[in-house]
This record gives sequence, structure tokens and C-alpha cells, in this order.
Amino acid sequence: MIRLGTRRSALATAQATLVADQLRALGHEVELVPIVTTGDVNLAPMQQIGGTGVFVSALRDALMAHEIDIAVHSLKDLPTIPVEGLTVGAIPVREDPRDVLVARDGLTLGELQTGALVGTGSARRVAMLEALGLGLELTGIRGNVDTRIKLVTDGKLDAVVLARAGLSRLGRLDEVTETLDPIQVLPAPGQGALGIECRADDTDVLAALAPLEDPATRAAVTAERQMMATLEAGCSAPVGALAEVVEGEDGPELWLRGALGQDDGVRRLSANGPVDDPVALGIALANELLERE
Repeated sequence: MIRLGTRRSALATAQATLVADQLRALGHEVELVPIVTTGDVNLAPMQQIGGTGVFVSALRDALMAHEIDIAVHSLKDLPTIPVEGLTVGAIPVREDPRDVLVARDGLTLGELQTGALVGTGSARRVAMLEALGLGLELTGIRGNVDTRIKLVTDGKLDAVVLARAGLSRLGRLDEVTETLDPIQVLPAPGQGALGIECRADDTDVLAALAPLEDPATRAAVTAERQMMATLEAGCSAPVGALAEVVEGEDGPELWLRGALGQDDGVRRLSANGPVDDPVALGIALANELLERE
């Protein structure tokens, strides 16, 4: 029996169930174990409650205490600093990493009027939306997907910005009024990907997780997260990154786009490198972003 720890939210449960079903299809017995995290019970702004790690620390504690065997995280919520004794045993195929708009009356970003009230709890999204110069009024929000979308349907906000992957996993893509081009709003590092964490010495669980691994997704998110780590930025910082495996002149290569929010706007750069060295690519692009300050 593999005990899978998950947060109680609808999205976290959907993600955990997705992984559980994949493991069951491989012949494993899986039990879902609900865990309450700081980020679930404290709805203060992310920067006030610590940002990085508020959704994962309780799951990691349960892993270390042998109360669960694996934990499924949204990779964008997982701190880049490793924890001794734990490892990300598998990163499955990534969902669409882009952000989406859910707006009243089916409006797109360009159709929102100057002064339209748009909700997001992300410093990254705020920086990138402000850089577009659309004159939107941005306001901080927290809560699950239902809570955020209800702010629009109840008329309290004109729109909210969310991750497309979450709505896809919840079967709610029909509520999206626009999928935002990464040229406008670059996703968070690791957005759309899941990280399945386990104890580093649990060879049986590592073997069970191996078929779920997608090498291209791991290479991409490793570059993105290394860029963020090199910038010494937590997941609540105004950093965007998106890497993709593309076909180069000499075979597959990794293309990484990065963005860093600054007082004077958003700085964007891109770079490419070998698929088998995503760490070096992330470091190089982060250093270039820092040099352009």
C-alpha cells in the first residue's frame, strides 16, 4: 500500500487522484491521506506568511515521520532548496503552463476597460500585467479556485488571473475567457507540473514512481527552478520562467525564457542550451538577468 499525502483542497485532491490512478493502473494499491498545511488555514497574503513552502511543509513533515509514503505538490509551490532525506521521485508530463483570464461577460484582457478591477495573489502576475500598460486596477486575493472565480460571478471583480493547469485538472476550462500568451505574462517556474516527493531511501516507492517520470518535463522545470534559485527568489517573487525542449540544428535542445519584475518594469531574456544540463542554463540566464539590472 502506498500512502499518498494531499492537501484537502479540490485542486490538490484532483492532482493527487490523478497520480493515484496512474499508480493503480500500474498495479499498486494507493490510499489518499489528507493533510492540512499552513497555506490552507492562513489566508493572509503569501508574503506575510512566508511565501515559499507554506503549502508543502506539513506534507514533508508527514513524509519524514513515515505517516505517508509520497506527497504530490504543485511544483511551482515547492521550494528550490532540497530537504535532506527527501527527493522528487517523479515529475510527470506537464499540463499547459500558461496563465488564463476568467472575466465577466466573456471579456479578454484587451477588452477590459481602464480601471477594471483584476484579482491575483501573485507578485509575478502583478508585475507583468502592470508592464502591459493597460491601466488595470490590480488587487490581491487568496483562496481556492471556487473562491476566486466567485469574486467575478458575484460582481466584486471584473476578472481574475489563474493557472490554466489547475482549471484543466478541475474540468473547468469552459470558464476561461482568454489563455494568456507567455509573451504577455510568463508563467511561474514549474507552473503546470507536478512533483511527487518521497523519502530518498525508499527504493520500493522510487521504483513504483519511475514509470511516471517525463524526462522532458524534468529538464524544463529544472532549468526554470534553477533560474529562480540563482536569483535567490522565492515562489512569491516577481519571477517568470518557461523552458521547452525544442529541435535544434544538432538535435534536441532546451530553450529558456526568463523574466524578472523590477521597479522600472519587467526585464525579459532568453537562452538555449543542452537538454542534459538544465542547471547550467538556469544559472546562466539568471546571471544575465542580474547583470542587466
